[in-house]
Amino acid sequence: MNAPTHRGNILVIDDDAEVRYSLNRVLSARQYRVMTAASGDEGLRMAEREKPQVIFLDNRMEGLSGLETLQHLQSLAPTVKIILMTAYGTTQTAIEAMKFGAFEYILKPFDIDKITGLAERALRDLKEISQNQEDSGASFNQDEDFGEQFVGHSRLMQEVFKSIGKVAATEVTVMITGESGTGKELVARSLWRHSLRGNGPFLSVNCAAIPENLIESELFGYEKGAFTGAAKRYRGKFEQCDGGTLFLDEIGDMSPATQTKILRALQEGEIHRIGASKTTKVDVRVLAATHRDLDRMVADGSFREDLYYRLNVVRIDLPPLRERPEDIPQIVDFLLRRLARSGKGNARRISGEGLEILRQHSWPGNVRELENVLQRSAVTARGETILAGDLPPDMSGGDTVSVPAFEDSGKELVADGVREEFSTDSLAEVGDGEHDRANLSDALDVAYKEIRKGHDESILRVLEKEIIQRALQETGGNQVRAAALLGISRVTLRKRIQEIGLAG
Repeated sequence: MNAPTHRGNILVIDDDAEVRYSLNRVLSARQYRVMTAASGDEGLRMAEREKPQVIFLDNRMEGLSGLETLQHLQSLAPTVKIILMTAYGTTQTAIEAMKFGAFEYILKPFDIDKITGLAERALRDLKEISQNQEDSGASFNQDEDFGEQFVGHSRLMQEVFKSIGKVAATEVTVMITGESGTGKELVARSLWRHSLRGNGPFLSVNCAAIPENLIESELFGYEKGAFTGAAKRYRGKFEQCDGGTLFLDEIGDMSPATQTKILRALQEGEIHRIGASKTTKVDVRVLAATHRDLDRMVADGSFREDLYYRLNVVRIDLPPLRERPEDIPQIVDFLLRRLARSGKGNARRISGEGLEILRQHSWPGNVRELENVLQRSAVTARGETILAGDLPPDMSGGDTVSVPAFEDSGKELVADGVREEFSTDSLAEVGDGEHDRANLSDALDVAYKEIRKGHDESILRVLEKEIIQRALQETGGNQVRAAALLGISRVTLRKRIQEIGLAG
């Protein structure tokens, strides 16, 4: 009898026995030869002995961590495809995993299709590498702890972190695009910190903030006496950044003349100070960012095409916050902790209702706007928790609805095709006195009688509408106060307002 043919050799390294069992079962059922190891050390020994093609590697383990094991595996088996698994996804882990050569980085829990799809893709890539005789063993090491400067568990941000890890240790220029407030400078700093120039200088220049007649001297410097006021030689940002990384923010706001000089600096590796008789050699990695549409600007001639291609060797697009609302709770937690540490507010958490308001906001100013909102709210909050009412009025208390005035006499109410004569006199405002409680009891008696008549759904909707209208009228249409009065969340109130036709 012939031995079964395996599709590939896979090693699972995880200290969780259930994970090892599950992956073994899933992958074996698809004709993979699966081996398992319960620690990084055991996994290294097994990898050396069994020569797996694909490794699923847990990050948090006793002894050697996943990232430490990953680095050892890169030396031991440089062509193996390693997929790092973790239930604790962070910016640091994502960037480090890709920088140290992981094939992919996935968050637990994961589904079967994703696991098998990754195995197939890894083996397919290995086959292609083998056919083209390529060596994929490059790995860069850096011990510096970057920490969490920006966060996000969403698929969109995980892709950004992976991109940073892949290109950080290279010398290519990178174009970072995205709306204002998405964190373009944070990406630039991440690229610098994780690069081979991490020990060199990093300088950021906002091209839109410097007047056109000054930006050339700011970037390239000038000689003493080059112009009125040039009392001594000034080394521009390119010279100051020699051996390091220069981040040119809002590159789309540069004049054509400055664009030409930037192009020369990139092409020739030299700059010309204003008033100097000769050029100066510089060794600078340039990162650029913009919120403008450079493709359109190239097409209409307002941005140099050759400079565009020099800067846009690798492109990292940052998603706006509205496209990744699932990241908002994590970002809020991080920002509140940072604000508390810096003494810019006592609040350390936000209520569920407040968080839901933040999740529903469109955030045209992105993370920068969110940080501004949290800073204001943390200062005005009365305790350690930011409540919905502590948020800015245009978010928490500014949403009002137009409420029709109540009449003192009975009126005809229509709901679900049933017409009832129902007196609003019995729906007295709820207060502290015995008279108020008596009127509330009368209102409930009337409602119960109507329910007994068989019009339960209709009369309940009518009663609900009347109560919500009264609460909104009493609070001037303020949804936060009305919700508090009714004992429900603002989110629930907004939903009921839409369902019963009070919205708009």
